[in-house]
Amino acid sequence: MNKNLFFWILRLLVGGLFVFSGLIKVNDPVGTAIKLEEYFDVFSNDIAPFFYQLKPYALPLAVFLVVFEVVLGIMLLVGVRLKETVWALASMILFFTFLTFYSAYFNKVTDCGCFGDAIKLTPWESFYKDIILLVLISFLFFFSKDLPKNAPRWANYTAGLSLFLSLALAVYAIQNLPFIDFRAYKIGVNIPVNMQPSAPMVYTYVMKKGGELVYLDQYPTDESYEFVEMTLNNPEALPKISDFAAWNSEGDQSEFLFQGNKVILLSSNLTKMSDANLERLSQLFSSLEKAPVEIIFMAAATQEEIDAVIARNGWKIKGLQADATVVKTIMRANPGIMLLKDGVVVGKYHHNNTPEALEVLELF
Repeated sequence: MNKNLFFWILRLLVGGLFVFSGLIKVNDPVGTAIKLEEYFDVFSNDIAPFFYQLKPYALPLAVFLVVFEVVLGIMLLVGVRLKETVWALASMILFFTFLTFYSAYFNKVTDCGCFGDAIKLTPWESFYKDIILLVLISFLFFFSKDLPKNAPRWANYTAGLSLFLSLALAVYAIQNLPFIDFRAYKIGVNIPVNMQPSAPMVYTYVMKKGGELVYLDQYPTDESYEFVEMTLNNPEALPKISDFAAWNSEGDQSEFLFQGNKVILLSSNLTKMSDANLERLSQLFSSLEKAPVEIIFMAAATQEEIDAVIARNGWKIKGLQADATVVKTIMRANPGIMLLKDGVVVGKYHHNNTPEALEVLELF
């Protein structure tokens, strides 16, 4: 194969993958920030306490990483400053390889977020993917002298434009919501249906009898068998949603949320909840008081804290508790609004885009 063609194919593979991965995360930089916070928590416990101090900077770091990923991929594809680009790519993939190996070997962060919520990889799959990328980038690194030295003017403009556009898209996604929602709670999802298996679960029971392993389709009634483990044969049938729950002092309220029309205000952290649009939210709630809807404030906090926020804002709504991880998965805003019609997600809004009452009612 012609050497120039070989290096062009390498640039296409590596650059294309970085652009693809980066654009998915530019679509949802808040999700990348949440993943970084998970890593900082793990590293602060396992490596050094100072990692915990990085948590407040998770979002700007996330924006930098995802934009950098896109721009480097574009620069490699169009041939801008290839020597410096390859160096930067090598540094980035070494960093990612360390993260994915740490996740896989120590089973700490079970989803690296390499492709956001669009493509889920196991920790070991993520690590092997990074190893392959590391090998490909190594070819470019060690033979960088054979890469083109100069780039045409249009290539430099393209790289600059990619920086501006990817940064603008990331900021827009933060101030609003992701352009494309890849999560389990996107518009159109029937939450109670997705909390059920899509098919009967089929297990294999690994038992021991007479010192030998025996594999059975049903759990034996013969007490001479010793249980070893059970394995799921059809994991694709597992529920798409396994962690949704809402509760108060009266107990689980999930079924209540799945009945009728619900306007749910969500907050993953009351201390960090923005107050920029609370007046607009209050106006919305007042306008819906006589409408055939129920308004819920669902937050990751104690019931006392939730009730205090409701009282402080004069809202005549019901407060429910929820898990912070679940709320963050549902809503990339703090606060944000989710509309449920008989358990089906019919609308989602960042607090910056608080809807009018008529817009809400048209969706029910």
